[in-house]
Amino acid sequence: MRTAIYGALMTSVIALSLTACTTDERRTAGYGVGGAAVGALAGGAIGGNARGALTGAAIGAAAGTLVGVAQTRNGVQYCRYRDHNGRVFEARCR
Repeated sequence: MRTAIYGALMTSVIALSLTACTTDERRTAGYGVGGAAVGALAGGAIGGNARGALTGAAIGAAAGTLVGVAQTRNGVQYCRYRDHNGRVFEARCR
């Protein structure tokens, strides 16, 4: 069981490193892979079996993809910044 979890974790780390600073679609996929890895770890720890890990991976992948999609608007990535008065605003990432 640990070997499978470590394998999934290493795969997600490699996938996330390959998607850094690339197109929005790949970035969104990276969020999905990261969510799947975290979900698999949590599901395996809570459920104690492979079924729990698979369920957690599915839920985590869906949640991660939704977070990735929320980071973009019409294909443009937006980031949060603070101005000199401390107010938070969103603008295109630099």
